Amino acid sequence: MRNTLKVSVIAVLVAGLTACAVGPDYQTPAKVADISFNSPYQQAEQLQNWWQAFDDAALNQLISRALQQNRTLAEASANVDRAYAVFRDANNDFLPKGTLDAGYQASENGTVLPEDNGVISRGYSTGASLSWDLDIFGKLRRASEAAEAQAQQADLLWHDAQLQIISQVAISYGEYRGAQLRLAVAEQNLHNLQQSRTIVLARLEAGMASELELAQIDVQLHQVEASVPAYRAALLSADATLSALLAMRPGELKLGSVPKLPELTQPVALVAGENYLRYRADIASSERQLAAQTASIGVATADLYPNLSVRGFLGFISGPGLTLGSDTQSWSVAPTLSWQAADLGSVRARIRQAEASTQMALARFEQQVFTAINEMQLSLTSYNLSREQQLSAEQQWHASNKAVQIARQRYNAGSGEFFDLLDAEREQLRSRDQLAQLQQQSFIRLVGIYRSFGGGIQLM
Repeated sequence: MRNTLKVSVIAVLVAGLTACAVGPDYQTPAKVADISFNSPYQQAEQLQNWWQAFDDAALNQLISRALQQNRTLAEASANVDRAYAVFRDANNDFLPKGTLDAGYQASENGTVLPEDNGVISRGYSTGASLSWDLDIFGKLRRASEAAEAQAQQADLLWHDAQLQIISQVAISYGEYRGAQLRLAVAEQNLHNLQQSRTIVLARLEAGMASELELAQIDVQLHQVEASVPAYRAALLSADATLSALLAMRPGELKLGSVPKLPELTQPVALVAGENYLRYRADIASSERQLAAQTASIGVATADLYPNLSVRGFLGFISGPGLTLGSDTQSWSVAPTLSWQAADLGSVRARIRQAEASTQMALARFEQQVFTAINEMQLSLTSYNLSREQQLSAEQQWHASNKAVQIARQRYNAGSGEFFDLLDAEREQLRSRDQLAQLQQQSFIRLVGIYRSFGGGIQLM
């Protein structure tokens, strides 16, 4: 009864001691300056389908393939598995460890005694070796906390990688369609200029035009021809980027010649009072890194105190003849108390290092928050300004089309100047190419809104 009571008291004391954990307990920052940060990360419902609002089948197929085949995402996914495996390994350190061993030993002159000269000893041992590090000051607990936070960070980085890859595919698709559109505009203008050159040539043969007029139309014609290779190069560049993102070989991507950029049928809208920071996986991953660094302070601090471990053996030890029985049973228990008393200066240095790393992680997290809110605001403002530019460019293009029609009619009728027609056609080309650029810019900036808001933005 008395022995049972002693064992119970010892167990309670050990449990009480192992319930302690040195170092600071982590608390998620509630605010960064006056910016509230009290909502945990939540993956936006639109994260996996926001691009479908463009109703573009080709874009849908590209992103679907990228999510399946992109090697960066595969690496990030494998990193999540690795991080959680590390956490499970650290979490198992609380439990006793053991191995099953079987061994044979032979020796001669095992001691310095004269009577042992020439004596050869042989023996067998088999059984279970056990070890248990009692986590008295919470070193293992803090290490487990750090490993768990790092595993959660890896998972968040995988979510962020998905958003970045989706956004990059959408942007590269916009660049591809934009290059197609500008190429189509240039080819259409080449066709128009060739028609104008035919008219000038006919008038020249009839004595109604000059060599200067033909030379001027040729200058503009060759100028447009010179721009075509640049558009083809931009098309090839976008094709190469998309192929790499989709893990495809050069030349395998087939998008078809549809020079049209995706557009939304409804404008995007912000929900009043919504905390969009919670959709930012990069911020959440920085917060988890802060949690891991905070736990590392406890890991370092625990070395200021003694560490208690227990080693033991339970099995059989026999002589030259391998026998297993009550006569060969063996057991041992060896508690060990260790303390880095002679190296406390290094321990304190490691604590200061962990504290400094935590301050770095805190500063990184706070900077991430400021960067995020400015990215969100900039993406909205940039898109709105781009839309204003695009609307003005559309009106300019319509006006330039009308000017070309009037100038061509007057020139054909002999009542208009050739240089008026030339200027009108030059302005038509410039305005249409500018409109194509702004259409591409608006699409890319719209994708930037979804990316900066973590996919959490909604349609009206």
